[in-house]
Amino acid sequence: MANHKSALKRIKQNEKKNERNKHIRSTLRTFIKRVREAVAVKDATVAKEALEAAIPVIDSAASKGVIHSSNASRNVSRLTRLVNTLGQ
Repeated sequence: MANHKSALKRIKQNEKKNERNKHIRSTLRTFIKRVREAVAVKDATVAKEALEAAIPVIDSAASKGVIHSSNASRNVSRLTRLVNTLGQ
């Protein structure tokens, strides 16, 4: 266990950040899963709505540093391609 005041403060800050990041990551995964499930059922309108809801969540997670910006771009790109396969 930490003995210095600054180390104790750092532990508290890390716990808070950990909880915040966990929540953001969990929400992110849920939104991505909704898009994939809609595509699996082959419901184009629901898939497009889910994608439109997921993109801001993905971008938000990237801006907060929970995921890398390249990871966010890759997710958006792949989900968009997936949804576009239903429109053809």
